[in-house]
Amino acid sequence: MTTTSPAASKPGSARVAVQRFGTFLSGMIMPNIAAFIAWGLITTLFIAAGWLGHWYPVADILGGFGNADKVGWAHAMTALAKAPDGSVFPQYVGLVGSMITYLLPLLIANTGGRMVYGERGGVVASIATMGVIVGTTIPMFLGAMIMGPLAAWITKQMDRLWDGKIRPGFEMLVNNFSAGILGMLLAIAGFFGFGPLISVVSAFLGTIVAWLVSVGLLPLLSIIVEPAKILFLNNAINHGVFTPLGIQQASQTGKSILFLIEANPGPGLGILLAFTFFGVGAAKASAPGAIIIQFLGGIHEIYFPYVLMKPVLVIAAIGGGMTGVATNALFHSGLRFPAAPGSIIAVLLATASDSYLGVILSVVLAATVSFLLSSLFLLRSRKRDLAMEGAGDLSAAIAQTEANKGKSSSTLSGLRDRTAAGAETAAAPTAAGSAVADKPIESIVFACDAGMGSSAMGASVLRNKFKKAGIDGVTVVNKAIANLDGTADLIITQNQLTDRARQKSPDALHVSVDNFMNSPKYDEVVEMVRRQHDGEA
Repeated sequence: MTTTSPAASKPGSARVAVQRFGTFLSGMIMPNIAAFIAWGLITTLFIAAGWLGHWYPVADILGGFGNADKVGWAHAMTALAKAPDGSVFPQYVGLVGSMITYLLPLLIANTGGRMVYGERGGVVASIATMGVIVGTTIPMFLGAMIMGPLAAWITKQMDRLWDGKIRPGFEMLVNNFSAGILGMLLAIAGFFGFGPLISVVSAFLGTIVAWLVSVGLLPLLSIIVEPAKILFLNNAINHGVFTPLGIQQASQTGKSILFLIEANPGPGLGILLAFTFFGVGAAKASAPGAIIIQFLGGIHEIYFPYVLMKPVLVIAAIGGGMTGVATNALFHSGLRFPAAPGSIIAVLLATASDSYLGVILSVVLAATVSFLLSSLFLLRSRKRDLAMEGAGDLSAAIAQTEANKGKSSSTLSGLRDRTAAGAETAAAPTAAGSAVADKPIESIVFACDAGMGSSAMGASVLRNKFKKAGIDGVTVVNKAIANLDGTADLIITQNQLTDRARQKSPDALHVSVDNFMNSPKYDEVVEMVRRQHDGEA
């Protein structure tokens, strides 16, 4: 069951290598975004400068700031929290510092370890990263993103040494003690060596950022970031540098401008508005819908085809990005925690209490600049675009966007439907490409790189089709390819990812689609399951 797809980037190319590296970093951060949001909300509410921080028991006890042994209600609380010898604890540890120092780095390390070597890798990664954490005085996000996968990889190599050589009955003993001993050694190494080294690296990167801010050059980062976004190369920069440094800054000052360098929805909004007013053909017709997805949904990749359709618009994206960064630098505004996805809703929820004016202006002014520049470029080529009707250019740009990403995208399916209606159905094999299940289909998994976003949308589409067909007893879930465990009966992936999914679950039936949101293969799957339930051959 396969369909045609855009040509992928050449394996081994530098761009693909950076994409894979960025995807790996993103895979450690994105599953834990809920924890970052929880920490950000707690920080917003309970630190001394937070919304409830003026009420001192809250800041002292929940925030962990100041001496909790005070008169009034706080003193009554300390009386209930006595040490075994009857003495009163003089200070509450609080949630804010504990979460950013221990919880968040350990979650990242565990996730990275699981990506490399499953649960066993995640456990050793957490142990090793604990040594890095306590060996430093700053939040160890960079350390967790390096030590976690490294510790899991070392564990994997260690297990290979005696694979198949352990006497029956001693497997649990050897596995537990080997992992425990290795974790201890890596934790000690992290405490004395790795942690201090990462501290130096983190301090160096922080110094560079501080210097850029002090001399007013931080907006120049948009010259790198905005084109990198369109080529899907931004994850390595965003999750590898901006997010760790931003969290460190936020823990010290309560906010960070680095969270908005890549996530600001203003540049994309301005470009889409320009197409709404001055575009032609399918680009003009689809732009208003794309605005909703990009600005409210936070899926920025929806505007990438519009830029690729007219590469000169990358100047508008850079101009908008630089304007947004400059505005935040001028107003000293920032976010308390990462805004993911880059929706205006997420941005406002993450905005520090003293930064709303700067953040809102940064979005508005970024959109204004990118709109004006985009409009200028569109008006200059409007006659030529009208002659070409623009539709073919957008179709090619969508294909190029997916080629840049290395896989198809569900968020672009609406654009593809408008510009090339029926193209997938015409190009896809029908009866010759249909698969036949040799076992009952009870578990279906949509698998993609991160196991979120596009695969979740596809799973929702298929569940609705099963519901409309009156078919029960079939579970449809979404997972990351790295988490496939061989229990699924049928796995649906995008074309470029099917081989990887087949390696993880060789016994499952595999279905390849061009995009997760609108594939005729779903109807074939529903019909196949219906026939099984009805007892048809």
